[in-house]
Amino acid sequence: MLKLGCEQVEEYLPLLKDKRVGLLVNHTSVVNGVHIVDTLLAQNIKITKIFAPEHGFRGKADAGEHIDSNVDVETGIPVISLYGKHKKPTEEDLSGLDIVIFDIQDVGVRFYTYISSMHYMMEACAEQGVPMVVFDRPNPNGDYFDGPILKDKFKSFVGMHPIPVVHGLTVGELAKMINGEKWLKDSLQCDLSIIEMDNYNHNMMYSLPIKPSPNLPNDISIRLYPSLCFFEATEVSVGRGTYMPFQIIGYPDSTFGEFTFTPVSIDGMSKYPPQQDKLCYGVDLRSESLSHRFSLEYLLDFYEKSSYSDDFISNERWFNLLAGTDELFKQVKAGLTEEQIRQTWQDELNEYSRLRDHYLIYP
Repeated sequence: MLKLGCEQVEEYLPLLKDKRVGLLVNHTSVVNGVHIVDTLLAQNIKITKIFAPEHGFRGKADAGEHIDSNVDVETGIPVISLYGKHKKPTEEDLSGLDIVIFDIQDVGVRFYTYISSMHYMMEACAEQGVPMVVFDRPNPNGDYFDGPILKDKFKSFVGMHPIPVVHGLTVGELAKMINGEKWLKDSLQCDLSIIEMDNYNHNMMYSLPIKPSPNLPNDISIRLYPSLCFFEATEVSVGRGTYMPFQIIGYPDSTFGEFTFTPVSIDGMSKYPPQQDKLCYGVDLRSESLSHRFSLEYLLDFYEKSSYSDDFISNERWFNLLAGTDELFKQVKAGLTEEQIRQTWQDELNEYSRLRDHYLIYP
């Protein structure tokens, strides 16, 4: 039976006993139905600070929405936002802490920002000499890796490492890679421990018990997310402002398909969705197989159908940051097929495969 890192209480309690503990967690940080904060408090662990990533500690904020620091009403513990004024913990943020825990459910995609928050926490801990413990969790896209590798020039909060779009690692494995490859600033290394899972392997289908962010509500949206996220740099809707985000695609033009939907403002999911209040035509991908893997099929199909091809990618900079390179943008504009595009990143993927093998914890 699968046992998550956070469920290995006997493994981590000795590390935390009599320590002042900081936690980088969110609404997914749950152990057998109980939040990790409450689980640790019940074990008399002294939690001094909670750090919150994008979407906030309770996971209710929109993508990209500025989050302020506050106090958790349920426990009275100060909550420091790492998605507001600063994304990297300051010396002051970490002062008075003996150890930091990272326990967040990720989805295994380079531009999903929880791993960027993990990177910055590792870096800050390394600078301040604070040990960090990662409670490992499954990767719902962990059965493969694919896509272009990020180039240094395109580093940003939506891509900090030279890894493919779908990286095929758990957060524990990725933390090991970040440390081992010296990707932290000034080649620093974090004093890192991983609380490993029991009985996990990368081919396991894992259905997330809690949606990892407001617009990834179910398994199929999580599988489609890497393929559909590039649309976020276009005027095309990926279903934000509906209850089917990252499962449908459309634009206010009947050329794009027969399936119709109208994005509206939904509090806590999408306040100002693209194409708000407009009837969009496109495709419904809700019956797509859960074995779906990263594909450019939808992007290239919509690009081809668009009569506004020149302006199809309306935010070139954002597209390049998501892709981690400006090559893909040029290839789409040049009318290359998916097969032709894939060939251009194959050598780097083979190289990444060898690097990944070096850091795998699970078969």
